[in-house]
Amino acid sequence: MNDHIDGNMLAGALWQVFRPDITAAQARCAGCGMVGPVAGLTVYADAPGTVARCVRCEQVNLQLVQSPTDLWLSTTGLSFLRFRIPGQ
Repeated sequence: MNDHIDGNMLAGALWQVFRPDITAAQARCAGCGMVGPVAGLTVYADAPGTVARCVRCEQVNLQLVQSPTDLWLSTTGLSFLRFRIPGQ
């Protein structure tokens, strides 16, 4: 278990995750356990960046902040995101 390679190996697998429409992905709130589509989250665009909250418990599920040079995505309020594999 000591053999490892760097994170570049994840490029192919993560491309499949971030290629589909994220709003169709199923997300589970880490606070209350509710599962639903990302499109069903309550979104506030007037915060520093964009904040998406659980419709049941109002926990922050996603935060998206953009600067002129970078994009930050925090998903610490989710226990998972589930994507369907296109064509399956």
